[in-house]
Amino acid sequence: MILKLSKFTFLFLYLCTLPLRAEEGMLIPSLIAAFESDMKAKGMKLSAADIYSVNSTSIKDAILQFGGGCTAELVSNQGLLLTNHHCGYSQIQSHSSIENDYLKYGFWAKSKNEELANPGLTALRIVRIEDVSQAVFSGTSSKNDLVKIQENIKKLVALAVAGTHYEAEIKAFNYGNDYYLMVKEVFLDVRFVGSPPNSIGKFGGDTDNWVWPRHTGDFSVFRIYVGKDNKPAAYSKDNKPYTPLHFLPISFKDRKAGDFTMVYGFPGQTEQHVVSSYLKFIIEKERPARIKMRDLSLSVIDVGMKNSDLVRIQYSAKQASIANAWKKWIGQIDGLKQLDAISIKIKQEKEYTDRAKSNPNWNTKYGSLVKKMNDLVAQKSDLEFQYAMGAEYFSYGPEYFKLVRGMNDLILNYSKYKEKNELKRVIDKLKISGEGFFKNYNEQVDKKIFSLLTLEYFNKCNAWKELTKDLTYSKHNPWFDPYDTYCNNLTNQIYSESIFTNKDRFLLFLDKISDKSMKKLTRDKGFEYYSKYINNFKMKVVPSYQLFSAEMTALLQVYVEGKLIMFPDAKHWPDANSTLRISYGKLEGSAPTDGMMYTEHTTLDGIVTKYNTGNPDFELLPKMLELHKTKDFGPYAQNGELWVCFTGSNHTTGGNSGSPVLDENGYLMGLNFDRTWESTMSDYMFDAKRCRNVVVDIRYVLWVMDKYCGAKHIVDEMTLMKE
Repeated sequence: MILKLSKFTFLFLYLCTLPLRAEEGMLIPSLIAAFESDMKAKGMKLSAADIYSVNSTSIKDAILQFGGGCTAELVSNQGLLLTNHHCGYSQIQSHSSIENDYLKYGFWAKSKNEELANPGLTALRIVRIEDVSQAVFSGTSSKNDLVKIQENIKKLVALAVAGTHYEAEIKAFNYGNDYYLMVKEVFLDVRFVGSPPNSIGKFGGDTDNWVWPRHTGDFSVFRIYVGKDNKPAAYSKDNKPYTPLHFLPISFKDRKAGDFTMVYGFPGQTEQHVVSSYLKFIIEKERPARIKMRDLSLSVIDVGMKNSDLVRIQYSAKQASIANAWKKWIGQIDGLKQLDAISIKIKQEKEYTDRAKSNPNWNTKYGSLVKKMNDLVAQKSDLEFQYAMGAEYFSYGPEYFKLVRGMNDLILNYSKYKEKNELKRVIDKLKISGEGFFKNYNEQVDKKIFSLLTLEYFNKCNAWKELTKDLTYSKHNPWFDPYDTYCNNLTNQIYSESIFTNKDRFLLFLDKISDKSMKKLTRDKGFEYYSKYINNFKMKVVPSYQLFSAEMTALLQVYVEGKLIMFPDAKHWPDANSTLRISYGKLEGSAPTDGMMYTEHTTLDGIVTKYNTGNPDFELLPKMLELHKTKDFGPYAQNGELWVCFTGSNHTTGGNSGSPVLDENGYLMGLNFDRTWESTMSDYMFDAKRCRNVVVDIRYVLWVMDKYCGAKHIVDEMTLMKE
């Protein structure tokens, strides 16, 4: 018999927690009615149906997942879309060049005809969310009967989209205790409208990233285009701006500490249920090792970007991606240590086990779970470490690896393409992708990254024996010993000979491709090295890690079930999993450590103060200084000040970037873009006293558009609400 927590039980468990602080938790929108009274007690004036509805339009219809990893919101009846600058950064970078340096100076389309296409970029709207747990478990022998579960999921997804242009997926919640169906509308033509210069959109750089006080104008603007029927369509010059079901009015009124705030978006991942030994592993081993890998990459990229405008343009998006998690992890470790999170976990685990022992049935099912999970970590956490290091090396390390991966299809299917006379088409496609790759590639930067990360990767993984087992060189040969000498020689060979590390060699190979050259390709030093160790990673490390992960997930499934059953008065919410969620709190500052008090907002004055320090991360273009000097704030000021950012007590994580922060009426107050450094631990443990999300005030966004960038026509598309 499967223990199934019904929808009503789930709601009851939620409702029992309402007297607690409401800031923790990322709530499923279809269940938001359970929180309506508490949200109204905190100042909200909306109904649950205003927030989420299937039968009529609601705020839900203005919230979109942007590019698969961020959130965006519709703000006009012409499909205008706001998200963070860092969410649109790769698109901004792709349109930039030395001649058109949109990164440094910004870009604004003066008309819709000037808006720029972005192949592959999507925006996703949730049509409806449905609890389908009962149907997913129908006919199964247990919650781990994966064959039957997948069979049921396939049927339910097909039924959900039949006769529509929608897509659908079913995701596990609470480690497989519950399943929800998400029906989605995916827009395929999303065009770049505008963004401020880096001196606004990335103001503060790495110095300010994850830090408060903050003064970053982290926004960019896009527009959704559709076919004549207002439905998603691939890019076409004939497409028209999307007419949305709902768009967000702009909250143009004054703010104050204590105001109700609600974040609506697609948070990526939290891990609130992990056991103490796993948290110890993260704090003491996994995160520090990954931080070191990124330290090394950034040490090369940062110097290259500083010394060359071309490298700056080529590597801006890559640097931002690598640095973002790097600094987050540093703050995460510090926050968990300051909170003494491991001790808190140990205490919680004792309470769990003691509660289980109080009931014979509970003891049978839940009594030994904590020990089993901690034992599993002790036995197999190194498998996750090997996986994490491989992910850093192969996915975020040397870039030429990506070009090798792109060649795999040709290598595997060369004979087939040749027989079908399709070789020219495939080669032409590879030439185009190669041009795109080398446009944003610097050989010397990549060479140095390869040298540093290869040495670090094999040192951390204790894998030198594996690396060198097939070499014929004597251990006393200077080419081989010590290991750093070996790495240097390996690096020089790959970057002086491989077709994958040089544009001319790559294109020449494609121009003169033949049966003979294809055979030689497998002996290319770059290809040979990457293929050998990625195959080892895929065939050995990844499957071992997946088995460990599956074992832990199975235990966590029962562990979480036990929490829901044995602790009905505790606050329960399913971990974030990139699905649409809601969190609510208020506009407020914090006092994260002894003697430190953070106010709830920052102003334009703080931007100039930071600029005067001389730190290059606080660089400004002259116009910002001119506007500050004249106090030309227009209608965007509050009591003579121009608010730039504010903090709220909403529970957020990665994926909430770009999420709208809404006031009590559902009007847009600003764009969520960060957390304070002390808050990054909230992926594992939320502390209501110190965890704060960081928001760029929409009034500053509009001021930048209007006064700084001269894009008043974009502001005029929006509906400004002063009351």
